[in-house]
Amino acid sequence: MSTPPRWQRPTERIDRSRPLPSSVTFMSESVVVTLDGRVHDANRPLLFADDLAVVRGDGVFETLLVRGGAACAVELHLARLAASATALDLPEPDLEQWRTVVERSVGLWARQSEDEAVLRLVLSRGREGGGGPTAYVTVGPLPARVRAARTNGVSVITLDRGYSVDFSAGAPWQLAGAKTLSYATNMAALRHAAAQGADDVIYLSSEGRVLEGPRSTVVLARGKTLVTPSAEQGILAGTTVAGLFSVAESSGWTCERGHLYPADLVAADGVWLVSSVTLAARVTAMNGVALGARGLVDEVRAMVDAAVETVETR
Repeated sequence: MSTPPRWQRPTERIDRSRPLPSSVTFMSESVVVTLDGRVHDANRPLLFADDLAVVRGDGVFETLLVRGGAACAVELHLARLAASATALDLPEPDLEQWRTVVERSVGLWARQSEDEAVLRLVLSRGREGGGGPTAYVTVGPLPARVRAARTNGVSVITLDRGYSVDFSAGAPWQLAGAKTLSYATNMAALRHAAAQGADDVIYLSSEGRVLEGPRSTVVLARGKTLVTPSAEQGILAGTTVAGLFSVAESSGWTCERGHLYPADLVAADGVWLVSSVTLAARVTAMNGVALGARGLVDEVRAMVDAAVETVETR
């Protein structure tokens, strides 16, 4: 009988009331807690050199906003973490264990800061030689680019993703709908955009349809209707957009998922890149063409704020 991974052993379940060990001191602004509840110094190594997260990008992750001393939209992110793990044939996550470690990590962050923060859930296949998955949570400061994008919006360029919207249906091993650790292509796209003087990217399919951003979901407004590309086109289902649509519909908006083209973005009353941490970054220009917002900026921002702070599905 194989030995379960360290973080699955029931003897190491977390005591929610356990204080921070006196031996642990924060030498950085970040918090690191493994799924067994152990607190680690963020300035010291955590992973083995042969962990498949490092050598293959073989794992999944989620990124959440911490605001007001709590992690936002935890249940939506845990559901997507589980779906991504299934797509990669990883062990089924123990969601209650993840909830407990998220709560502990946020509590540790709140002891040292009242600021917003970025929380990540990371689950990899583990070491190349076997031994079970690697799982941990980190909490760290909000990047400066996030605050700038919220305040000033972003300019984008469109880039061809290089495949059809039907591609993922016939090639599930491409993991198009999973949030995997393999982000090299996305980061390369963002570097390319920066070299062109733009802040971000909107991917297009080979048919010319709007897909998503490297780390965001595209949403446009037409009057009192919000529209986002449908997930069956091989894109990640956005947790924040799910929450936004719930809030918007309760406020009398119509919400749709469908097919969009760049011309739709140009003609829209407003376009946003929506994500868990940046929230709603208005697209101010696309491929050098200025985009308007027609007075919707504050209303959309308020609905996204309400979504991440109030929408849960547990």
